[in-house]
Amino acid sequence: MLRGIWQLRAGKLSVLFLSVIILLAIFGPALAPYDPLVGTDHVLADPSAQHWLGTDYLGRDVLSRILAGSTISVLGSVQVAVIALFVGAIPGILSVYLGRTFEWLTLRLVDTLIALPFLVFAVAVTALLGNGIPQAMLVVGVMVSPAFYRVARAAALTISRSQYVEAAILSGASIGWIVRKHVWAKILPAIAITLANTMGTGFVVVSSLTFLGIGVQPPAPTWGGVLASDLGYLNFRPYAPLFTTVLIVLTVLAFNLLADVIRDVSGESGRALLIRREKKRGRTARQTSATIPPTPHGDPQ
Repeated sequence: MLRGIWQLRAGKLSVLFLSVIILLAIFGPALAPYDPLVGTDHVLADPSAQHWLGTDYLGRDVLSRILAGSTISVLGSVQVAVIALFVGAIPGILSVYLGRTFEWLTLRLVDTLIALPFLVFAVAVTALLGNGIPQAMLVVGVMVSPAFYRVARAAALTISRSQYVEAAILSGASIGWIVRKHVWAKILPAIAITLANTMGTGFVVVSSLTFLGIGVQPPAPTWGGVLASDLGYLNFRPYAPLFTTVLIVLTVLAFNLLADVIRDVSGESGRALLIRREKKRGRTARQTSATIPPTPHGDPQ
């Protein structure tokens, strides 16, 4: 699958851009040219050689705050995706094999999570558990877990009707062995697509919560917090929100593009697509070689 993703142009673009975002999350605080928490006398300054993206209303360097805030923003979205994966995918698979009672309970729980108002519930539970990123991401991860539950359950239902799984059950194989050996590998592409989409959703949610001041206490830098501070002074710097907004939009777009690429390269349709591309490249290479006149023997190249 990884080789197929890299062969597509959209896959290369999404992987390269997301690699840059991951590097920013790891090294961003160290690359910040100024302390993101220390203000200066240059309040609401325009972009210049000293401050490439200008300064905010407290004189803090905007570029430094974006670089330092990338760690929280990226880790927050990763936490959302991982929590949703475990909370949703594992019960979704087991609901096919653990009987009607477990299936009914998990389905009713998923229906309840879908019916809850997302942002209101997240704000309420975060207020109860404490205003911090782990608490906020735990709530958000549980709220988006129904997507993993439905995908894993649908894929597991399809596989459970296959002859080799029925033969394993009749031979006395345990549920854990069947899931590890037969089910998990088959549903991995569908899980990977949902994971990429959830990462994009997690980015939007993390940015929204930090924009509202939930999960991170000011003056800790986050992309949502930088965007919120810029919106308060549009009369002085009307272009300021564009920097953070474009970065968030491109990151979410890269995750959604990666999900589309994984869907394209997985399964029979993906293999057929890659075969057609290889044949097309072969025809192009043959046509190119045919148009080049042969060099006479003895002539210098």
